[in-house]
Amino acid sequence: MERGEIVGLLGPNGAGKTTTMRILTGFMPATSGTAEVCGFDVFEAPYEVKKRIGYLPELPPLYPEMTVQEYLSYVATLKAIRKDQKYQAVSRVVEKCHLGDVQKRMIGHLSKGYQQRVGLAQALVHDPQVLVLDEPTIGLDPKQILEIRSLIKELAGGHTVILSTHILPEVTQMCRRIIIINEGKIVAVDTYAQLSAQLRKTDKVELQLKNPQGAMEKLKTIPGVIQVVQDE
Repeated sequence: MERGEIVGLLGPNGAGKTTTMRILTGFMPATSGTAEVCGFDVFEAPYEVKKRIGYLPELPPLYPEMTVQEYLSYVATLKAIRKDQKYQAVSRVVEKCHLGDVQKRMIGHLSKGYQQRVGLAQALVHDPQVLVLDEPTIGLDPKQILEIRSLIKELAGGHTVILSTHILPEVTQMCRRIIIINEGKIVAVDTYAQLSAQLRKTDKVELQLKNPQGAMEKLKTIPGVIQVVQDE
């Protein structure tokens, strides 16, 4: 990934997106291979990697009994931000994530959309170079999804963002490049425009079958078949 770009990690549920993110963030070790963040190996220098990375898992690690300000101050302490810089760091992410109106409220009393913003703020409080977001809009209503997407797009340039999702519109609207993975392997890396152009070049075959229902499932298992559609 290039510095300052937003890259989408796209794939079906179970493809390995969350596992990949957990390895990159040092949450779990890999069984083989290597991974580097900002030039540091995640296994040999995990502390250096964690200083440079912000992680928003699918379920944000929030404490509902704390206020937004208390929670972000607590996270800043965990991330070793100096006492004389903590207030400034918290104020910065409160403004960036548009939390000013709710910073005195308890997290448990906030809407799902605001809780997701708080989760994003905790990932940003130490101003990381790399931001890792796992399904950041899951469970949100349409209005909240648009707000979070807009917020993530604002982060481009200042942070390198890797965004995991199984929703195609998510990556087409926010990401400069797309990495498609399936069963733990990369199957394509390109811009959305290039990937769409490649798909448009695929061949279509029309068949007339006496027993289409029995053949539909078998056709789907043929290597290289993208989609099987039955005409009425």
